[in-house]
Amino acid sequence: MCIRDRGFEHRSPRPDDVIKVGMVDLAEQDRWIELGESRAWCWQQGCMLQWRPGSTSEILWNDREQDRFVCHILDVKTRKQRTVPHPVYTVSPDGRWAVAPDFRRVNEVRPGYGYAGPPDPYRDQLAPKDSGIWRVDLETGRQELVISLADVAKIPYPRGDISSAKHWFNHLLINPDGSRFEFLHRWRLPGQAGFSTRMFTAAPDGSKLRIVDHSGETSHFIWRDPRHILAWSFHPSHGHGFYLFEDAIGGKVEIVGKGVMTQNGHCSYLPGNEWILNDTYPDRQRNQHVYLYHVATGRKVMLGHFHSPPEYKGEWRCDTHPRFSPDGRYVVIDSPHAGEGRQLHLIDLRGIV
Repeated sequence: MCIRDRGFEHRSPRPDDVIKVGMVDLAEQDRWIELGESRAWCWQQGCMLQWRPGSTSEILWNDREQDRFVCHILDVKTRKQRTVPHPVYTVSPDGRWAVAPDFRRVNEVRPGYGYAGPPDPYRDQLAPKDSGIWRVDLETGRQELVISLADVAKIPYPRGDISSAKHWFNHLLINPDGSRFEFLHRWRLPGQAGFSTRMFTAAPDGSKLRIVDHSGETSHFIWRDPRHILAWSFHPSHGHGFYLFEDAIGGKVEIVGKGVMTQNGHCSYLPGNEWILNDTYPDRQRNQHVYLYHVATGRKVMLGHFHSPPEYKGEWRCDTHPRFSPDGRYVVIDSPHAGEGRQLHLIDLRGIV
């Protein structure tokens, strides 16, 4: 699956910018099959286009209808489509429910991750009680605010006072058995150039809230299994690196890939959890590196070096975002290295894994 734009790059999306949604048939010379369009998208995460878990023919993606964001669910075989009155971010393993942040607020505080269109109605509030994380029933369309920014902002942060900061949520992910989900709580203090982060998990209804990492520097992450999260963070004993966090009260924390996975990147486990797929941000020569890390042996297998032209930076940068096929045999990346703008490139792993 992929997203086609109208030939514009290197600027922020506007409310009237429409992108085409479709899929590519690899068995028919990469034939493009158009499926729909979206008015709710961003450079870093698109419109959340994805296959619906538990289905072999349904996809879903976010869109905007007048002054609200929605989610379309389409059967690519029958072309039957229905619309859920709320956008989604991450979908449960059974495909029946999803959770999502307030994309209006995300667009206000972190351009590149939210959607242009309806403004944040709480932009003047530091931690509104009516904004946060929604759970969405993909069968009935029912939506419920399960975690509010106001409630989480009140939870003490051991490294300082955050009561004067502006708060938001982003980067949610449901665990493999659907029993809990992860999210990042972020905030920016007055005069602060960047932002700080802590990682939480919660039950699907927003209860049993738990802080998993309060380092302030949590970044890319992935669930290894229902009880463990691999995440880039900071720990006094080893500094910056990838750590495996146990999602439990007083859970264990251990470093992964020490001396090998030394840069932040978009990490994921291939099926079986034997290999970690990862990438890097551009180096001094603006090359992005995609690689595999073998957990048991510590071996690193480089998959490629991809040049990112200097105009791809900031909000409209093009990270490689490596993703693997369901059978773990292929990896697809985003990259402009071929001089044809943003394109999807396929990497064959069959000779490696």
